[in-house]
Amino acid sequence: MKFVNNAWYVAGWASEFESRLKSITILERNIVAYRTLDGQVVALDDRCPHKFLPLSKGQLVEDQIVCGYHGLTFGGDGVCKRVPGQSNIPPSAKVHAYPTYERHGIVWIWMGEREYADTADVFDLPQFEDPAWEAHLGEALHLKCNYLSVAENLVDPAHVSWVHPTTLGSAASEDIPVEFEITDKNIIAWRWIRDSPPIGFFQQYGNFGGNVDRWHYYYLHLPCTAVIDFGSVETALQLPEARRHEGCQIYAIHFMTPITENYTIDRWMHIRNTAIDDDQVAAQIDAMFKVAFDEDKAILEAIQAEEERAASPPTLRLAIDKGANVYRKRIDRLIEAESLQAAE
Repeated sequence: MKFVNNAWYVAGWASEFESRLKSITILERNIVAYRTLDGQVVALDDRCPHKFLPLSKGQLVEDQIVCGYHGLTFGGDGVCKRVPGQSNIPPSAKVHAYPTYERHGIVWIWMGEREYADTADVFDLPQFEDPAWEAHLGEALHLKCNYLSVAENLVDPAHVSWVHPTTLGSAASEDIPVEFEITDKNIIAWRWIRDSPPIGFFQQYGNFGGNVDRWHYYYLHLPCTAVIDFGSVETALQLPEARRHEGCQIYAIHFMTPITENYTIDRWMHIRNTAIDDDQVAAQIDAMFKVAFDEDKAILEAIQAEEERAASPPTLRLAIDKGANVYRKRIDRLIEAESLQAAE
């Protein structure tokens, strides 16, 4: 399967990387990663160029990897520093080194051409640094399905009423149409559910005395980051959309990492403007998200199994699929552009 290479992907939470060799797979490429003594994360192709033993089978010695077969030693730049038994080191004795970047407790890796790697393109939100908001890293959801299906799910407000009726949705939103906006940077799908009872989540944390206006804004950033802005405000306040931050608001953020064609890791977290510095609330929100995301997992893995079972006709297209359709087209264009660039 072809992937978008010239992009930043999440390699893992910062806490996953220590001063030891860690084997990871991203875009069907095996990578060995470790943290240096000065705290930097190194990522190299996990294959010694001599006999192809994975370097992760070797040892980490003073920020260098010593191959477990014949002792070839590689620095964090991927260049071989020592070949035991001979003084000359062949120019081809090197492995690819991937640019990495760490921010907000997240380690990103650039999978494409180094010359195009710009850390200014790494996903960010101003709420990460805002003391009025609480950022909380969650967990990792392992899905046996293609990352495109996961991303489509995360630009699809219409599924919430049916897949998450007790956590993130309710019957009140079943017939509310979905609005879309397509920009150069992302795909946005949203809808408001006016003057209805708060859903289970906000019943617990919103302290609402009556009906609310609630919203779901889905922002899909190519290729694999999704932000779901959802919240509620008392209907009686009649707040305009631009002031929804005055209500109870949460950003659920999903960092999808394609591992193979049919295996995706979705690392998720949230940023909230309620119950700041309350670890118990953070744990309760995590528990709620786990229930909801397991519901998504069951749906997406069942779809993947059906797609693999037999050749099928094209799926039925509905108005609610606009975001997903645009997403697929944009991914195809990015892959095609990279192929043309490589052929030049």
